[in-house]
Amino acid sequence: MDLREQAAQLPLAPGVYLYKDAGAVVIYVGKAKSLRHRVSSYFSEDKLADAKTGALISEAREIDYILVDNEKEALALENNLIKQYKPRFNVLLRDDKTYPYVKLTHEKYPRVYVTRRLRKDGGIYYGPFFPANLAYRLVHFIHRHFLVPSCKVDLTRRHPKPCLQYHIHRCLGPCVEGLTTDEAYEAAVRDTKLFLEGRHGDLARGLRARMEAASAEMRFEEAASLRDLLATVQEIAERQKMAAAKGDDVDLFACYAEPPLVALNLFHLRNGQIVDRREFFWEDREDFDEPQFISSLLKQFYLDQQFVPAEIHVPADFEDREALEELLSEKRGRRVEIRTPQRGQKKALLALVETNAKHSFDSRFRVLKPSSKAIQEALQDALNLPDPPSRIECFDISHIQGTDKVASMVVWEDGRMKKSDYRKFIIRTVIGNDDFASMREVVTRRYSRLQEEKRPFPGLVLIDGGLGQLHAAAEALEAIGISDQALASIAKREEIIYVYGQEDEPIALDRFSPILHLVQSIRDEAHRFAVTFHRSRRNARQLTSELDAIQGVGGKTVQRLLKEFGSSELVRAASEDQLAAVVGRAAARKVRAHYAA
Repeated sequence: MDLREQAAQLPLAPGVYLYKDAGAVVIYVGKAKSLRHRVSSYFSEDKLADAKTGALISEAREIDYILVDNEKEALALENNLIKQYKPRFNVLLRDDKTYPYVKLTHEKYPRVYVTRRLRKDGGIYYGPFFPANLAYRLVHFIHRHFLVPSCKVDLTRRHPKPCLQYHIHRCLGPCVEGLTTDEAYEAAVRDTKLFLEGRHGDLARGLRARMEAASAEMRFEEAASLRDLLATVQEIAERQKMAAAKGDDVDLFACYAEPPLVALNLFHLRNGQIVDRREFFWEDREDFDEPQFISSLLKQFYLDQQFVPAEIHVPADFEDREALEELLSEKRGRRVEIRTPQRGQKKALLALVETNAKHSFDSRFRVLKPSSKAIQEALQDALNLPDPPSRIECFDISHIQGTDKVASMVVWEDGRMKKSDYRKFIIRTVIGNDDFASMREVVTRRYSRLQEEKRPFPGLVLIDGGLGQLHAAAEALEAIGISDQALASIAKREEIIYVYGQEDEPIALDRFSPILHLVQSIRDEAHRFAVTFHRSRRNARQLTSELDAIQGVGGKTVQRLLKEFGSSELVRAASEDQLAAVVGRAAARKVRAHYAA
């Protein structure tokens, strides 16, 4: 049965249809109010003349379908099937960035983490947070003021001594008996919940009552600490009140296309202010159709998201807009509107997003050189760093079977490699082939010296390697009392970036990402510098060993020969007279006799 006949037998009901090729692989997924009418339309002359439809029909061999009750169910099912099968004829949202949540764990002594994965594990999730580093700032605030940690210590058993976080006043220390009480920890968790839920009034009232009680009992240090925390909470609450009066939550989409190349920008407005911008790129959209393109993206973007804004602004209306509005409104629990602004401030904002989409297109596909500030901000955003890194120091270890162990440090600063700040290290304390111990030694030596000299630390320390090397560097930093240094590693084979403190959520950037290319280039430069240094030391050792074997020729003579001739090969090729001019006639005869033997 050919495709036309299969289409003619489809039911006149809403559902999802799947085109499959000769190998039964799903190559396209679509949805329809009437399956028969929609799929049959693919065989009209106008449709078959379209490049994409013609290619689809020529490759398809079977049409499968799934019936649903209404168009909203069809939208949801279509989105799930596209994400499941990733059909190559569909528009696919390749997003290398998701926004983080703050998770309060479900255990006897709850902890707080930043995460991008929502799981049904009993924990409480708050967010998502825009921009991404806001979640990390909130967790840092919780560590400092409520002393609820993010550690990975096993809290189901007691430990003999607390970790560094307790000593720097970032944790109450529930892991060690006697450092805190269950009641005090429960109070800290209760305050954390009120803070994350935005119940600043309730939190302030509780803090004030505890402050007055502590003061009445003459615990003045505790009362002063509570007073300062109360002032901070009241300031945050006031700022949020002011922001809430400025406007609603809006997402704005705009794209710029020169098929098959497409760049799309998404701006997030929260409380009337632009809080973040995201970029997406495609290189395979020969059939670019803006309304259909936007429709596909919105479904993939929002149907699986926990958060949906009140308004979504798009550059073009599309066929199933009303059904998608209704579905998203049900998901949000309040009205969601998808608009195409025609005038006024909203039209101007959308024009701003379109301008940025054009700039993104030029930066990606026309290879314009971005500014140093733009690179730093993009790095901060991609790696979820607390600040834009103006300086990156990258380390690599090099050796052969544990011999001639050396390390390199290269520096990227303000958009370029700074070779004057490169450093070489000879590994002194490690015996055998132990890259982790070597990394600990080098990181300790480098940053102990910066501490002693009171020089600024880099915005990011980058390690060439995987989780083992990352944790070795982190242990070295913690051992010298440094707990807030931004630290990341990039694994060679997978090209996955691990950021310390976020190891459970490795960052897999798009292979075309300029940020990935930058991190790779810094890593490769560190590797090149380390290998060059290792090779020079190995060659020097081998040369010295060969000349040292000449009887009657001492170490100083060997050094003079190497300094003058540069290598043992050139020493071997030199005549007795040439050698005598450097080390004297007697030594020259011994060298020539050695090579003549």
